[in-house]
Amino acid sequence: MAQRPEDLVELLPAAEPFVAREADVDDPAGRRGLVLVHDLAGDFDAASAGTLAGAHLLAGLPHEVIARFDADSLVDYRARRPRMTFNADRYEAFTAPEILLYAVEDDAGAPFLLLHGAEPDYSWERFVAAVGSLVERLGVTSVAALQAIPMPVPHTRPVTVTAHATRRQLIESYPVYWGEMRIPGSVSALLELRMGEAGVDAFGVAAHVPHYLAQATYPAASLTLLEHLEQLTGLRLPTESLREAADLHRTEVDAQIARSADNVAVVAALEQQYDSFTAAREGTDLLGGAGEVPSAEEIGAEFERFLADQDRRGPRD
Repeated sequence: MAQRPEDLVELLPAAEPFVAREADVDDPAGRRGLVLVHDLAGDFDAASAGTLAGAHLLAGLPHEVIARFDADSLVDYRARRPRMTFNADRYEAFTAPEILLYAVEDDAGAPFLLLHGAEPDYSWERFVAAVGSLVERLGVTSVAALQAIPMPVPHTRPVTVTAHATRRQLIESYPVYWGEMRIPGSVSALLELRMGEAGVDAFGVAAHVPHYLAQATYPAASLTLLEHLEQLTGLRLPTESLREAADLHRTEVDAQIARSADNVAVVAALEQQYDSFTAAREGTDLLGGAGEVPSAEEIGAEFERFLADQDRRGPRD
């Protein structure tokens, strides 16, 4: 296993223009000022909302790979077994996990970076240090996380988010909902923490996914993540096809819910407490039971239940 952070990542030739430009910069004010977005797929990506958002960007915007991480040293294959193709009497292909850094152009032609792939299982500190080295070499001045968490919210209401940042000024327009709590960690969270310690602005949004849809795809959450990413960074991102997918998915979920009186009752109860909280705190819209914000213990327990359910279900296809 690689021991040095720099051994975990390979810069590809397409990265040279970024590296060369930053090498000539003497004054920090002259840095390119790139945004690095990351959507690493792991347990804090309910309904694969962050992964779907990143994949949507790659499908709709010009991009090229500029760095490749050593996924073979970072990913636990037995925890998330890669897919292989078996045909009749032989193995024909192996789909290895990837962790790639892309240079992307938004709809206005502005460049940004996207770190896309599996969340590392091993060597978190070395991986974060390797990303930190790329941040310095490529001219990144802000790092943005896209995540999703299961919450007791209804799919019939707008998707809400929790925002977090290394400096309050970065997310000043977002309300603060809770105090101190202890929750399971993630590479994305550690990256944000270490970037803040290094003086690099880092922030993120976590979409609230209805807990009953956390194991499926939920395009509405992915759409919301991209809308907030635009708001926080000024990037111009394509969302129309994702909006259409979210509308279609809503229709499908409505039809499925309507087949069961019990399901209809559950959604109605979630709607009532969502609306009660929204009315009680105008301008905010995070759900709390009976008009109250969930306690740190309740939120932590929800995370723990979600992660335990992930373990029971095994790796995603």
